[in-house]
Amino acid sequence: MLKFHTTNPYSCSYLPDRLACSEIATPEQLIDTQTYGELIQAGFRRSGHYIYRPCCEHCQACQSVRINVKTFTSKRAQRRAWKKHQHVVAIQHPLHYQPEHYALYQRYQFKRHLGGGMDNDCREQYNNFLLQSYVNSKLIEFHEAGQLRMISIIDILPDGISSVYTFFDADIAHASFGTYNIIWQIEQCRQLGLDYLYLGYWIKENRKMQYKANFKSLEVLINGRWQLLDSSNIS
Repeated sequence: MLKFHTTNPYSCSYLPDRLACSEIATPEQLIDTQTYGELIQAGFRRSGHYIYRPCCEHCQACQSVRINVKTFTSKRAQRRAWKKHQHVVAIQHPLHYQPEHYALYQRYQFKRHLGGGMDNDCREQYNNFLLQSYVNSKLIEFHEAGQLRMISIIDILPDGISSVYTFFDADIAHASFGTYNIIWQIEQCRQLGLDYLYLGYWIKENRKMQYKANFKSLEVLINGRWQLLDSSNIS
């Protein structure tokens, strides 16, 4: 039987001037693909074996979001990104460690998230974050021109795909790997007959999360109900 407990306050990694609390689901080994599929519908998220959702008394900035695949239509810039990387080759694997993947992760963190706390992740932290799972998780390699360009970790759930984390070669000029990857995941949902692409949390005040709101048919979980994100419900 699952139990839930709330952590003590800790420094928020998304809004540095605030404290955060999380609600944790335990024991983790009981959370299989079916159970996690139900939890993610209620706003939970996975980080390794750690299943959590924000539970902050005076802040509701973190909002769970997902793309409704059935009604999604891409914007012009997104179609350009998709076309730009049409020669990318995606290869699906079970979760596993490779030094080349970890080196790409380190370069990505240094380039995109310097000072964010993850830029100094050791191999054990990397493994615990991305390569530990009790659910149906996959590691996707993306190669372009024979070179590894991107890694994406996804969970395949009963009603959709959860985009766990993606990192890529941020030194390639004029690339659009992040946008391409989300479109690729949407296409995977369609091929598998799944309705949603879960994108984790969205925070209006966090500049690095603004890309999520650029995707049409984005739904947000508010008061236990998924609804289309628009100007009337943006907190």
